[in-house]
Amino acid sequence: MEEQVQRYFADLESTDKETQYEAYKNILTLTEKEVNWAYEVWGQLVQDLTDRDHHKRSRAAQFLSYLAISDPEKRMLTDFPAIWGVTRDPKFVTARHSLQSIWRIGLAGDEQLELVLNHFTTRFNECVEEKNYTLIRYDMIQGLRNLYDEVKKEEIKQKALDLITKEEDSKYQKKYASVWKNA
Repeated sequence: MEEQVQRYFADLESTDKETQYEAYKNILTLTEKEVNWAYEVWGQLVQDLTDRDHHKRSRAAQFLSYLAISDPEKRMLTDFPAIWGVTRDPKFVTARHSLQSIWRIGLAGDEQLELVLNHFTTRFNECVEEKNYTLIRYDMIQGLRNLYDEVKKEEIKQKALDLITKEEDSKYQKKYASVWKNA
């Protein structure tokens, strides 16, 4: 792994919040494209999904979601349940940040796409009992839009539109539908 990348990961442990945030942003930027060092950090990130520190859990879920495109061994298919678990984190901000990035796993291939679509569908249908369920639903609809914009598969658009029709509150149905304008 390049020295600069190692430094970014080391900076995540800094006591200076600005240094941590810069490292976080730099890692996300790097992992928007395929990288050759994914497996050098993969194991630690999977461990961090259950760390006591909610920042580590959130970052780990986000980084792994971004690294899915750099996973030719398809480890994601095995590790997905642990990442998905963070979307139900007791700390809502941690759960939400994880949920907002998990769509990126669908960029890694057909199996990963199916995994994301199935989990989003199930969660959308079941989350009405959760606190802040309208935000959870919104994040998944936005994630589907992001995924659609990247891969242009009609099944993604249709899945999102079908889910939107399941929202019983017209105010939220309109809000979710607004995500799909011009699609």
